[in-house]
Amino acid sequence: MRGMSRTGWLVAAGLLGLLAAILIAMGRPPICPCGTISLWHGTVQSNQNSQQISDWYSFSHIIHGFIFYGLSRWLMPRAPLWAALALAIGIEGAWEILENSPVIIDRYREVTMAYGYAGDSVLNSVSDAAFMILGFLAANRMRWWTTVALALAFELFTLWAIRDNLTLNILMLVSPIEAVKEWQAGG
Repeated sequence: MRGMSRTGWLVAAGLLGLLAAILIAMGRPPICPCGTISLWHGTVQSNQNSQQISDWYSFSHIIHGFIFYGLSRWLMPRAPLWAALALAIGIEGAWEILENSPVIIDRYREVTMAYGYAGDSVLNSVSDAAFMILGFLAANRMRWWTTVALALAFELFTLWAIRDNLTLNILMLVSPIEAVKEWQAGG
């Protein structure tokens, strides 16, 4: 149960390829429309946010992996690691597809700090799924309390650094609070 099999890696690669193909078919840009590819982009309010390989929201995707690992071990304790990971990639991929639909893009623009959000590049979406895989596999190697402590550290760090994190992102999408939006904008 500790490691990934060759089958698992092939399934994961196939699912990431399928995600990329679906996003391209949806008309998402393969890379940042600016024409560059960067390993890290750290400016949230910019046209390159959610376009590059990693950004502040990569921490949230690692936490997704932690959560999916924990749920898989609780709900499917006997499933092979690769099968649980495949399900996690499917869920993460479905979110990436939904997140890049007009309804969610418009929702982000309306109620979150992502005022000019135009959706993710395919590169960023696939990278987000890869960060989820990293979190999933890391959680497989760590004790549960280490995983929880690391998730909390990521949440507090991004809250401090950019006034946003996974918790606030979910809150603002589901039940926006104007005071939070103003605080996130620096008010």
